[in-house]
Amino acid sequence: MWQSNKLVCSSYVPRSSFASILVLLLVIIPLIVIVGFLSFYSPIFTIQNPSELLKAATSASTPTPTPTPLISSSQHNDASKAPSPFSSKETSEAPAPFTLPPPLEEEEVTTLKHKGFNEGIVTSKRQRRLKKIEASLARARSAIREAALVRNLTSTHQDPDYVPWGPVYRNANAFHRSYLEMERLFKIYVYEEGEPPIFHNGPCRSIYSTEGRFIHEMEKGQFYRTRNPDEALVYFLPFSVVMMVQYLYKPESHDIDGIQRAVVDYIDIIGNKHPFWNRSLGADHFMLSCHDWGPRASTFVPDLFHRSIRVLCNANTSEGFNPSKDASFPEIHLRTGEVTGLIGGEMPSRRSILAFFAGRLHGHIRYLLLEQWKNKDQDVQVYDQLPDKVSYNSMLKKSRFCLCPSGYEVASPRVVEAIYAECVPVLISDNYVPPFSDVLNWKSFSVQVEVKDIPNIKTILMGISQKQYLRLYMRVRKVQRHFVVNGPPKRFDVFHMTVHSIWLRRLNTQIEDQ
Repeated sequence: MWQSNKLVCSSYVPRSSFASILVLLLVIIPLIVIVGFLSFYSPIFTIQNPSELLKAATSASTPTPTPTPLISSSQHNDASKAPSPFSSKETSEAPAPFTLPPPLEEEEVTTLKHKGFNEGIVTSKRQRRLKKIEASLARARSAIREAALVRNLTSTHQDPDYVPWGPVYRNANAFHRSYLEMERLFKIYVYEEGEPPIFHNGPCRSIYSTEGRFIHEMEKGQFYRTRNPDEALVYFLPFSVVMMVQYLYKPESHDIDGIQRAVVDYIDIIGNKHPFWNRSLGADHFMLSCHDWGPRASTFVPDLFHRSIRVLCNANTSEGFNPSKDASFPEIHLRTGEVTGLIGGEMPSRRSILAFFAGRLHGHIRYLLLEQWKNKDQDVQVYDQLPDKVSYNSMLKKSRFCLCPSGYEVASPRVVEAIYAECVPVLISDNYVPPFSDVLNWKSFSVQVEVKDIPNIKTILMGISQKQYLRLYMRVRKVQRHFVVNGPPKRFDVFHMTVHSIWLRRLNTQIEDQ
């Protein structure tokens, strides 16, 4: 019987074939299930190229190195003794187990990333701003140098209020240009840390009144103050040494630890909270004090003493006062807080007393003066205590020359008292830098007598001709505006001149943000 080679599809399967198929299915189906299960719960692993396969095989056959144990901050001293993970030298102790720190929460990771990013942006912005500030200061320096080339006695710059002129200035044109640049550019940031009465406060009715008045004017913020520290050229440390002495010092105890802690802690606080102190090590910061202990208070922080601008009444070069970075500050005794009744005096023709001084025995210079001249001469009237019913101010106003000897410290309020009374000041001191002496020519309106020449005071003053005296008298009247305390401050007065002294020191300092 002929059979066709054509395969006929039929539902009929021989019994032996059916059994074979059944066995095959029983083996294959479980395998498929197992493979599917494994593929569902296992990551997909693919080899992109042969080199990846080689790399995977190599990493699989290489043992994982033992991790280095972490060294805590308390173990840093022994870090050099710790075995290196790459050293072949065996140790008897097993390495400490490496423990991963707990993972940061997602929110913490985001915060840290954003913080680092923002800090980078802030730092970059500050660097750019500082470069702009330094560039503007460079242009100001150039303008002032150019103005200094003009040797006229009168400033060539226009000004609606006052145009400096005359020999009372070292260079009237340069000073005026500098003053105008200060008004245009200068910005001061006052640190807000600290609480009154020691911080942001000071006396306004005492021999230390200029310290308190300056602090209060800066707190008001009407002149030069900026609330943005990034745009400031200098930073004011608003502590009052006078108030520290009042509240932190026990009289006669000779214990100034409280003052030291206050100054050191304050610098630490602003250094930790703000980047500006550490950026310049204090070179663009300034403190201000009229107390005798002002210089001493600055010694508690070396950078404050050596680098910062110290505005001091006690401007004594033998005690570390550096005129190139520190500024002399006038000491003004305002008993009522005002200058009413203090300004002005008799005309030269009505000044009958050649020289006058009244003051207590403070320091060796006054001792020499009183020993030499007390009750000795009607032309040179020297008192340790005025007679009853004799007015101190009236004596100033009718004297030609007012003796201004140093006391325990070099500064004396008698210098400004003499200028107010239009009495030619006679400076008797060692190592004293007068206020605003980088702008004012003190020799043009005052007489300076060395301590060794105290016995010759009358001879020296009598040797000044009437013509010379009248010139001195007129120049005293001219510089008077720079020492007057006004409320509110007026251009070119003592407040603005003090700020100008700070401006000049900052002008000569270049700050870089590393």
